[in-house]
Formats: sequence, C-alpha cells, structure tokens
Amino acid sequence: MVGMKAQLLTATLLTAFSGALSAADPQLLNLVMPDAKVLAGVNVEQAKGTQFGQYVLNQLQTQDAQMQQLVTLTGFDPRRDVRELLVASDGTPGSKTGLALAKGTFDVAKITTAAALAGVATEVYSGFTILKDPKKQEAGIAFLDANTVAAGDIANVKGAIDRLKTPQPLPAAVAVKVNQWSNSQDAWGITTVPPASLAPTTGKPGTLSGPIVNAGQNVQAAVGGVKFGAQVVFSGEAQCDTAQNATTLGDVVKLLINLAQMQAGQDPTAAALIKSVSATTSGNVVAISASLPEDVFQQMLQPHAHAKMGMGMQRKR
Repeated sequence: MVGMKAQLLTATLLTAFSGALSAADPQLLNLVMPDAKVLAGVNVEQAKGTQFGQYVLNQLQTQDAQMQQLVTLTGFDPRRDVRELLVASDGTPGSKTGLALAKGTFDVAKITTAAALAGVATEVYSGFTILKDPKKQEAGIAFLDANTVAAGDIANVKGAIDRLKTPQPLPAAVAVKVNQWSNSQDAWGITTVPPASLAPTTGKPGTLSGPIVNAGQNVQAAVGGVKFGAQVVFSGEAQCDTAQNATTLGDVVKLLINLAQMQAGQDPTAAALIKSVSATTSGNVVAISASLPEDVFQQMLQPHAHAKMGMGMQRKR
C-alpha cells in the first residue's frame, strides 16, 4: 500500500510539472541544458485570467483523479500554485529524458513530508533532495527553492542543480527565438531540429506517406504558439531547407484547407475554424495561423461536439 501511494505521489508530481510566458523567466532558461533542441513554455498565470484558460484548468481539475490525490496529500495544486512552466529536451527520437522547470509557490516542507510518509525514494545531491520515482528511480523532482522546481530524468535534474551555480546559456539564436515567442504567446513551442526527426522510428520505411508528410520532410525547424483571449489565436512557422520547398509546403497546406472546407459541410464550428486558417510563404518560411472565439473553441473541445464533427466529415466523404 505504501509503495502504491509513493508511486502515485511521485508520478502525479512529475505529471504536474512536465505536462501543466511574458518572456520566459531568465532563471528557468539558465537551468535548461545548453544542448536543448526542443523547448516549450506556458504562461499559466496569464492563462488563468482568460475564459479559455480557466476552462482548461477546470477540465484538469474535474478529469484527473491523480491531481486530486496530489492536492489531498500535499496541499499543492498546480492549477493555483504554478505561474510558469518550461520544458526542454535534446530532441532524441523516442527518448524518455528531458527537463521540466516551473516557477510558482511551493510548500516544500509539506510536499517532501508527504513524499516521505508515502515511501518515496530520495537522494541528496549537492545539498538538494531529489524525490525519485519509486518504481525505477529513473525520474525525479527537486525543489531548488520555495519558488522553483525541476523534474525529469535524474541526470537532467542533477544537471539543472549544477547550473544553479554555473549557468550555461542557450545558444544566442535559440534564446532569441524563445524570447520572441514567449513574449507574444501564452503557450509556445520550438524545435531547432527537423520535426520529422522527432518521431520514433518504426523500422518500416515508408509507413508514413501523403503530400503533407512528404512536403514536411523538408522542414528544418519549426515554432508555434497560442494566444488566449476573446479570440484563441494559433500561430506557427515552418522553416524549410529551400524557398522552393517552402512554396511546395505552402501549396500543400492551402490544398488541404480547400479540401477541408468542402468536407466541413453544414458543421458551422468546423467551417469557422477552417475558414480562419491561413498560410503564407516568405522565402524559405511558411507561416500558418488560425483563430476562433474562445466560446466556439470550447465547444469544439466538448467530447460530443468532437464526435459530431467527425461523423459529419465521414458522411461528407
């Protein structure tokens, strides 16, 4: 029973910090591994001030039993106590390594006491206590102070602790991109390696095919984000290897938009979303954007609405 409680507590804490920014917090960026190829962030505090952000947080509250257990055991509630979230990885396909960093308000003593009572394994490293996944002890979390926490595989958590004393900044080009998108978006993500390389290999060449997949093979880097508000606005950019391939990708995206418009039929929600999508090409970069009123987007997230949309698309085919 103790073992089950320990696994529940650690797994839920890891989930809270790795799955749920005015510019991304400089201290968090200094804790990221300098060879990070994929980064993403969420301005949780700003999301709380929007109708859509509150909707997402409420869904987390009502649908995640482990989250409720975490709140009961520790008093810590990531929906209330986390302000910023930053995650990073080296982009290795299929890798289970990575780092999640969060800024917020943490009752470290209460959380660690609850972890100890639950039998969570611990390790002291450079003066910091790492709470470990009791099952395999390959992942853990460490509170760096009352407002900063690091979670991930043990090696990356230890690396973040090391960088507290000796920061290792990200490459300038990556830092500029992070600041640009974290300044303008409430949630964002970037990859400095080809997105196609991030998918785990299946050992079966040619398994994935189609015009969008083939055109996407030429994308070398990508970035995207979402801005909450009265309108939920999605933005993204794909950087191709050549301007010609960018034009091809842009044409494929436009073709798919036209096909989707024909298939939307009489579904006003699907039609509104598709109509809002635009794709433009400039040099070797394809920019894509879409927007919807936040109440319409919430309707799309409802299970019955999603199923209805899918049925409508199938009938159209």
